[in-house]
Amino acid sequence: MPGFLLVVFVVVVLVLLRSVRMTQEWTRGVVLRLGRFHGVRGPGIYFVIPFVDQVVVVIDLRIQTTGITAEQALTRDTVAVGVDAIVFWQVADPEAVAVRIVNYREAIERVAQTSLREMIGATDLSRLLSDRKAADEQLRVTIAEKTGEWGVTVRSVEIRDVSIPVALQDAMSRQAQAEREKHARVTLASAEQDIARQVLEAAALYQQNPVALKLRQINLLYEMNKDRGATVLIPTDLAAAFGSLLGAKE
Repeated sequence: MPGFLLVVFVVVVLVLLRSVRMTQEWTRGVVLRLGRFHGVRGPGIYFVIPFVDQVVVVIDLRIQTTGITAEQALTRDTVAVGVDAIVFWQVADPEAVAVRIVNYREAIERVAQTSLREMIGATDLSRLLSDRKAADEQLRVTIAEKTGEWGVTVRSVEIRDVSIPVALQDAMSRQAQAEREKHARVTLASAEQDIARQVLEAAALYQQNPVALKLRQINLLYEMNKDRGATVLIPTDLAAAFGSLLGAKE
């Protein structure tokens, strides 16, 4: 009898050991019962029926990243570029991930790689360089449409780097320099126009008031010689006006 009880005790312990399962807070266990999907269990401790239930996979629900690269991919305007990007994704449906696809991590990487090349082929280089956030969102939507049926949600996509041929970099640099020079010349010409308008306005004022013109001439002479002490030859009428002005001051 004691031997029988010992056997029963050992059997019960083994059954409990095979029945008790535990998953972490960020994981879920997918359970099959007699080969058919039974449910998703966790987090914490849960029980299964030995030899009937089977935990086929434990799914991590945390946000994960996958790096993708496209080298020598042609843009819509036939420029060969290299693009590096990161995909941030998360499992939203553990059942779909376990049942509908064999290796969801590998599938996500391949889908993201293909989608990146498709996006590059449908985008001009100028738009890819200037509006990177729009390219990120376009790529995120494209990948999410393909992975959604597997139970995977794409949180975001970030393009880290876009590399272009060296010759094209030089050409773009020269173009940017030419644009800056053009802008500088346009600004200078606009300033010259403003100065010319002010000169014309001043000339009209001096024409209406000759005394103001003479005062301006005298002021210029004073500014020219106040620090140098040089001898300046001036017209007689201006000298007379200058002398009369000095006499009036005395």
